[in-house]
Amino acid sequence: MWIDTHCHLDAGEFAGEHDAIAVQAAGQGVARIVIPAVERANFATVAALAAANANCVYALGIHPMFVARAELADLQALRDLIPHALQDPNFVAIGEIGLDFFIPELNVGPLRQKQEHFYAEQLKIARDFNLPVLLHVRRSLDIVLKYLRRIPVSGGCAHAFNGSFQQAAAFIDLGFKLGFGGAMTFTRALQIRRLATELPLAALVLETDAPDIAPAWLHPARNEPCQIPAIGAVLAELRGISLDAVAAATNANALVAMPRLILPF
Repeated sequence: MWIDTHCHLDAGEFAGEHDAIAVQAAGQGVARIVIPAVERANFATVAALAAANANCVYALGIHPMFVARAELADLQALRDLIPHALQDPNFVAIGEIGLDFFIPELNVGPLRQKQEHFYAEQLKIARDFNLPVLLHVRRSLDIVLKYLRRIPVSGGCAHAFNGSFQQAAAFIDLGFKLGFGGAMTFTRALQIRRLATELPLAALVLETDAPDIAPAWLHPARNEPCQIPAIGAVLAELRGISLDAVAAATNANALVAMPRLILPF
């Protein structure tokens, strides 16, 4: 049994195939697929996908790469929606939220300020409702951490982690798990593979970020949640442990990160 802690099953690349992809993943033992929202316009979509597929759950948030077209009213809409979402057992977290300083235009002037404002306000929502967060941390780890220290939340996952051991320790100290996926499967990804090998196993969760970050054997084709067991096999090989041990540990870690994420018996 496996958990994909980060998969954009609602993405356009999966149009018309969402249910079939979820079923295919279930056939590979993927018992839970966490689908984070990216903007107000797809809040209902991710909830509907989770309702339609027994192995899917969802998170609600505004992604930093969508902040440019977001309105301040979207933050209030998110806050207003949470009490209703908490009545839905498929709702597990606030996300995907965070900061993206990889794209140059998002890293300067008003757009950077807007990114940081949306991130901070969504952390406050997570704090106020005692919910974990799914964090986007591309080229922004230290600033993401700065806000987490100012606005503490009940943990979550740092998605697609690719930082230093010192930054990893800082996230772990704040109660976060670190997401590893397709990037770890490339032999040239030396730092990511070293992190995956040497960090405490209790800190790691698995993810696909499908349709993005395809593993080495698929790249540059579309990634899918059914790849989680094979990605887990790479982690097992790197650490010199059994596949069952990786599945058990990463599943347990995901449940700690997202307490509302309940596995089937």
